[in-house]
Amino acid sequence: MADERNFDLEIITPDRIFWKGQANMLELNTTEGQVGIYKRHIPMTMILEPGIVTIHLDGENKEAAVHAGFIEILPEKITVMAEIAEWPDEIDENRAREAEERAKRRLQAHDPKIDLSRAEIALRKAMVRQELAKMR
Repeated sequence: MADERNFDLEIITPDRIFWKGQANMLELNTTEGQVGIYKRHIPMTMILEPGIVTIHLDGENKEAAVHAGFIEILPEKITVMAEIAEWPDEIDENRAREAEERAKRRLQAHDPKIDLSRAEIALRKAMVRQELAKMR
């Protein structure tokens, strides 16, 4: 018998179905802040921020990095449409550290040719990847 607390969850990216299954709760970062979503949530859409998504199911958690996208929340189903989604074992920690250093150098350079918002997003993505890699 299905658990009454569960809802359908699908996390998709342009190149794959990252996760499809049941969850009791979903935690992730949005432009409105960090949110936790349960079954029967009011319908809404939100914009994702780079961060760690936590899928809760029957006392076990799965964490992944999600970078940019949207979330559609319906009472019985949540769909996350992400630009990038990565499991901890898919992250190259050294590459993430290098990306962080590059982004920091760009932000500190004060060069008018540098797109600061793009550098800030790159810095957040690199930091999220490193945080998730440490959870392995």
